[in-house]
Amino acid sequence: MERIDNLDRQILEIISQNARIPFKDVAAECGVSRAAIHQRVQRLIDLGVIVGSGYHVNPKSLGYRTCTYVGIKLEKGSMYKAVVAELQKIPEIVECHFTTGPYTMLTKLYACDNEHLMDLLNNKMQEIPGVVATETLISLEQSIKKEIPIRIEK
Repeated sequence: MERIDNLDRQILEIISQNARIPFKDVAAECGVSRAAIHQRVQRLIDLGVIVGSGYHVNPKSLGYRTCTYVGIKLEKGSMYKAVVAELQKIPEIVECHFTTGPYTMLTKLYACDNEHLMDLLNNKMQEIPGVVATETLISLEQSIKKEIPIRIEK
């Protein structure tokens, strides 16, 4: 991977706080031209440093009032890819991680209410071949959500 310099880090710091900020404002803050910012951002996208931008939708505004983490134990770890393919078909699942520790996988999902959550668990997730157990943790409140810190090298 190409080296990320301090100007790249400064740009990342600014746009990670507000992806909609105009390049002219980023340029002014960084002390370079708008064209330089455009080129740098495009390079960071091409390198895979910037992996997306867009709008974040509040799940509660769409009726998803319950945020849940579900630990999944698999019959065999080698079944991971097949299980992921099935989990991908469940739209309420927004994250899935292959993990160490007590679970083979950890997922994050949103449900409208407890009945909806029960349906997702009992009739969808637990019915996937290879899933032997699930453990559900309901999030009562999200207290922190932020991007990874951008370190400026000295």
